[in-house]
Amino acid sequence: MKQKIFPWERYILITIGLGFLALVVLLPLINIFYEAFSQGVSAYWQGINTPEAHHALMLSLIITVIAVPVNTIFGLLAAWVLARQNFVGKQLLLGIIDLPLTISPVIIGLMFVLLFSPIDSIFKSIVVAFDLKILFALPSMILVTMVITVPFVVREVLPALENLDKDQEESAMILGASPWQVFWQVILPNINWAVLYGVILCTARALGEFGAVAVVSGRIISKTNTLTLHIEQTYSNYETIAAFSAASLLALITLLTIICEQILDHRQKISK
Repeated sequence: MKQKIFPWERYILITIGLGFLALVVLLPLINIFYEAFSQGVSAYWQGINTPEAHHALMLSLIITVIAVPVNTIFGLLAAWVLARQNFVGKQLLLGIIDLPLTISPVIIGLMFVLLFSPIDSIFKSIVVAFDLKILFALPSMILVTMVITVPFVVREVLPALENLDKDQEESAMILGASPWQVFWQVILPNINWAVLYGVILCTARALGEFGAVAVVSGRIISKTNTLTLHIEQTYSNYETIAAFSAASLLALITLLTIICEQILDHRQKISK
């Protein structure tokens, strides 16, 4: 027999939940914008309109623009293989894809140091022989961001593919459609919302990555500083307005991402 929940109990639970969210999410977010504009719009603009901030923002966007499409393609392929194929090691592959969600980004950064360091690493001889600039440069930053954001598209697309009726694909193939046509005309229209969700989450995570990038970038100002690293560096240097101004920009991008996700969710419900 289910225990009845009285209206006042429901209101208490809702109040506690909303109060907790306001305390740990809403108030800190408001405080970021308050601190950023605490000395006026002019000071805010000066804090964000610097060559270092511009470079950090552009570098973050470049990394995201490269990492997200690559992970979208990989995510679609991996999700299709996991949903449609049975093979030995399937659960192991799924576990490897989920690994970035379970271990610290700092450890992922150290893994790449152990792989590509020119001083002492697994591929030291290759790095030195070809004078490869991987660590403390853009390539390593892109690679760690790709690893960190691998699970998001896969995890959004996989359930959609598993719930998709295979009869449509088989009928299209019987009628003479190529695998490419089946994907574009049958599969993708049925999973497009899941793909968009995955892309949005992947984008937000790529823009906000700090730990792994901090390890492999070297934190070189105007060279390998992303927006998150720029925020940390300016705050450590007691440049409070500059730090909160950059943080407010990153927070604004995150809020826009959440709004886009909610709009897509609303449209998906309407389309159903």
